[in-house]
Amino acid sequence: MTTTDKKTNTLQNALSHFKSKLAGELKSISVPEWDTTVYYRSTSSMATESKILSLTTNGKTAEGLVESIVQKSLDETGKRIFRDTDRAALMNEADPSVLIKLATALNNASTEDSIADIEKN
Repeated sequence: MTTTDKKTNTLQNALSHFKSKLAGELKSISVPEWDTTVYYRSTSSMATESKILSLTTNGKTAEGLVESIVQKSLDETGKRIFRDTDRAALMNEADPSVLIKLATALNNASTEDSIADIEKN
């Protein structure tokens, strides 16, 4: 196998791995204050994470939390439940303690998976 073939194979493996994680089973968190269950994936794209990280590192922690909720909250079929235009309403009209609880679950999903995997080994 040539170096180019190995690099191509490694890239394909990385893409396949991520695609399989995105296709995996949805996790859920009950949000009784909203009388709903929010579904989410244990991973999200680097583009989504980058947007959230950019907000938080620029001192906009609350906006970063809301962005994670808007981007990562799904219904039981895997479709986003919030539109981009819902950010302002969530920021100004929703209970901050509920937003923090939900954002924490959504943002720690992959960390929890990693810890569980490490503990198994």
